Amino acid sequence: MNQSAIFWPVIVQVALTYGIYALISRRRIGAIKAGNARPAQFRENQNEPAESLFVRNNLANQFELPVLFFAACLTGHAIGAADTALVVFAWIFALSRIGHAYIHVTSNRIRYRRPLFVIGFLALAAMWVRVTLSLAGIA
Repeated sequence: MNQSAIFWPVIVQVALTYGIYALISRRRIGAIKAGNARPAQFRENQNEPAESLFVRNNLANQFELPVLFFAACLTGHAIGAADTALVVFAWIFALSRIGHAYIHVTSNRIRYRRPLFVIGFLALAAMWVRVTLSLAGIA
């Protein structure tokens, strides 16, 4: 497998983050236009209006677990471990994050959001196991 294939799910995760930024901007502008918020509220992230609260929370999520994802992808590529297994796990992670984000910014139903989080969490754990085994010369 081409080692560069690991970067396609990375690009998808980056695109998701940019999409969430665009969505929060749109929702905040909408809240201001509707009279539900004032621009000063966003200066210190206090009193987030309901229209953008879930999006703000999701944006914060994009800088939690995905940080470990980016590190795993870069490490895997750097040590030559970006094989089919690592790329598949990376795709599972990125796609689960899209589903998780969609639910988070719409209905925010934990019943549906949590399983997607767990799938991504486990895929990321598998990535780190794969990277660690490769680094140790075991796989």
